[in-house]
Amino acid sequence: MGPLEVHRVRFFGLVPAGVRCLAYLPRRRRLALARTDGAVEVYGLEEGCFQEKAIPGHQARSVEALCWAAGERLFGAGLSGDITEYDLQRLRPARTVDGFGGPIWSMVANGGGTRLAIGCEDGSVKLFQVVPGGIQFEKNLDRQKGRVLCLSWHPSGTHIAAGSIDFIRVLDVRSGRTVQRIMVNYHVPKPKKRECVVWGIAFLSDGTVVSSDSFGRVQFWDWERGTLLESHTVSTSAVLSLAVSEKEDSIVVGTSTGATYQLQLLPVKAGSQEKRWVRTKPFQYHTHDVRAVAHSPTALISGGRGAHQAGWGGGVPLPDASSPRSAWLPGLDAQLVIRPLMEKVQRKGYEAVLRKFTFPHRRLVSCARKARLLLFQFSQHLELWRLGSTNETGKDGEVLPVCRMPEHLLQLKSKVGLGRGCGRGLGGLCRPRSAPPRPPQGPEHIYCSCVSPCGGWVAYSTASRFHLYRVQHEGDGVSVKKVPGVPKLLLPAYQLQCASDAGRLFVGSERGSVHVLQLLEPGGCKHLHTLRPPAGTAEAVYLLASSADGNWLAAVSGDWEIHVYSLKHFKHHCTVPTYSCAVTALAIHPATNNLVIAYADQQLFEFSIPEKQYTAWSRTVQNCGLHKAWLERDSPITHIAFNPQNPAHILLHDVYMFCVLDKSLPLPDASTPLLNQSTLKQLPEHARQRQLHAFKICKKFQPLLFAELLEENRLVLVERPLADIRAQLPPPVQQQPFGT
Repeated sequence: MGPLEVHRVRFFGLVPAGVRCLAYLPRRRRLALARTDGAVEVYGLEEGCFQEKAIPGHQARSVEALCWAAGERLFGAGLSGDITEYDLQRLRPARTVDGFGGPIWSMVANGGGTRLAIGCEDGSVKLFQVVPGGIQFEKNLDRQKGRVLCLSWHPSGTHIAAGSIDFIRVLDVRSGRTVQRIMVNYHVPKPKKRECVVWGIAFLSDGTVVSSDSFGRVQFWDWERGTLLESHTVSTSAVLSLAVSEKEDSIVVGTSTGATYQLQLLPVKAGSQEKRWVRTKPFQYHTHDVRAVAHSPTALISGGRGAHQAGWGGGVPLPDASSPRSAWLPGLDAQLVIRPLMEKVQRKGYEAVLRKFTFPHRRLVSCARKARLLLFQFSQHLELWRLGSTNETGKDGEVLPVCRMPEHLLQLKSKVGLGRGCGRGLGGLCRPRSAPPRPPQGPEHIYCSCVSPCGGWVAYSTASRFHLYRVQHEGDGVSVKKVPGVPKLLLPAYQLQCASDAGRLFVGSERGSVHVLQLLEPGGCKHLHTLRPPAGTAEAVYLLASSADGNWLAAVSGDWEIHVYSLKHFKHHCTVPTYSCAVTALAIHPATNNLVIAYADQQLFEFSIPEKQYTAWSRTVQNCGLHKAWLERDSPITHIAFNPQNPAHILLHDVYMFCVLDKSLPLPDASTPLLNQSTLKQLPEHARQRQLHAFKICKKFQPLLFAELLEENRLVLVERPLADIRAQLPPPVQQQPFGT
C-alpha cells in the first residue's frame, strides 16, 4: 500500500454511559441492555455479539428495569413512574403508561410472559396483564413502607418475592396478601445494626428465595418457614445484582467493587445426592459498580455502571428518585462483559472467547475527506473539527511535529424535542391520568448525523426533528445557517449519508425506506424521491452505502436484507442473497461498484452490483474459508473503506485492529499464523516472505472508533484511549489492602 501519513486523532471526548440493567431472552439468545442515559440496546448472541438495535435515550428518561414478555416484546420502567414498551422495528418507545406508584425501581415478567409485576417508590407491588397492543392494569398487592427495590416471580406464577430495606416479603398473587415476611439482618447485634438493602432477589422452583444485599452477602431462605438456609459473604461491600441460570444450578452476582462471582450447586461429595451452594469463580473485569448481570446457558454476562453518588456503592443511603439526571456521572466501566463458561461450551471457538464491549457498534464519526474535517456525534451535541497538518516527512513510525494544530470549529447542540412517538395508553387502562401527559423535558438524544465530503453541509436527526445546516468556511472560521423548509416526511431518520459530490443526502427511515434529498445552493433542499423495498418490511434502515459515481445506493434494514437501488432511475435494482447474520458494515468500491459486506460472524462477501451476483473472489473466500483467528475475533467490523490508488486493497477495522485486505495476495491457510504487522517487522526477510498473505493487520491503534483514507495517501484514525476515560471517573469503592 506504500507509506501513509497517519492522523492519530485522540480528541474525541466520548464517555460511554454506564450499564443500568440487562434482560436476557433465552429462546432467541438476545440481550437487552439499558444505560444510565436512558438508551436501550439489543444484542444478538446467536452468531457473534453485535448491537442489532439501538434506541437513543433522553435526558429526562431513566430506565431502572427491563424485561422481555409475550415472546419478543421489550418493556422498560424507571424513575419517571412509567412503563414503556419499545418498538424494536421503528427503534423508539412505542407507548407508555403510568404505574400509579411513583418512581418504579423494579419490574419482572412471569414465566409465561403474560403478566408484569412492578415495584414502586410508595411500597406497592402492582400487576399488569400483557395484551395485544399494550398492557392492562390488573391489581395491587399488599403495600409496605419503603420502596420495592427488586422482584422475582416463582416459576409457577403463584407467588412473588419482593426485596426492600431490611425485609423480604413473599406475596400470594391470587389473594394479594403478604404470606411471609423475612427480616434479613435480624442476627446483627443492635449496637452495630444498620440498614440492610436487598439489592437482588430470585425465587427458585423448590421454594428457595435467594437474596443479595448491601452487607456483601448472598443468602438462601426457606420462604415457607422464613428461615435462613445458607449465607455466603462474597464481598466486603454491597452485592448489587443477581441472576440465576435456567437450570437453577448456577448464580452470578455483581458487586460495588467491580468484581463478579459465580456460585454453583454442587454435590457435597462425589456420588452424593445432597448438594450445597459453593462460591466457585471470582472475576474482576470491572473497576466500578456492577449493577447488572445476566446468565445465559454458556456465559456469565455483566455490565459496569462506572459512576455513583456518595453512598450509592454501599447501598445506603439510596439515591433520591427526584434527583436530576445530571447528578449522575458517566463512567468508563460502561463495558458489557461476556465471560464464557468453558464447561458449558460444546466446542472451542467463538463461544469460548471472553468478550468486552465498551463502545457502540454504530458510526459516531463522519469525515469530510476533501475538507479534512471530522464530525463527532455525542448524545446531545455535535462537534466539527479541522485536522492538523505538518510540513515534515520522516521514517516509518516517527512522530512528526505539527505545524497547524487541530481546530474545534463548531458545536451544535440538540434542541428540545416535541415528544413524538411516545403515545400514552397501553390498551385499556382502567384508570385515566389525573392530568394530560407531557413529553419529556430537555434536549433529545441524537439518532444519527453526517457531514458532506466538502464540509459544506451538516445534518442530524433526533426522535422528533431533522436538522440540516449550511456551513460556510470563512478563512479560519465557519458560519452556520439552518436550512429552512426541510420536508417533514424525513422523520424518523435512523441513518444519514451524503453523496460523494455533496449534491444529495440519503436519509434512512422506517419500513426500509430511503428518502433522497437534493442539496441546493446557496442553502436549500428538495425532496427528490423515496426508495422502498419491493416486498416491504416493517424494519428501519440502519446502514447505507452510496457509490462514488452516484449511480447506486445500498440499504440494510433490521431484517438484515440488503437492497440495492439505481439512483439514475430511482428504482430497485436487486437484493443481495440473504445471510443468517446481521450486517455490521458495507461499502461500495469506487472503481468496480462491488459491494463489500461484513457480517456479525466475521464473514466477508463481495457482491457485484452491475452483475447482480457474488464475485469470483468472494466465491473463493467462501470455498476456502477465512482464517480461524479472523473468525474468532471478539469485535465486529464497523467500517469499510478503499484505496483509490490500488483497487485490490480493502480497508477494514474494528475496535482493536486496522486491516488492509489485499485481494491480489493468497488467503492464509490454517497453518499460517495471522500475525500483527509490528510482529512481522521483527522477523527476518525470508520469514516475512513465508507470511505473505492477504491480511495485513495493525493493532497499534486502540480502541479504534473510526478509520478513513483521505486524499494524498493520508489516513485518519480516531482513537478513544481508555486511560483518558478513566481519568474522568470518580474513584471506585476503596478496598483495604490485604493484612491491614
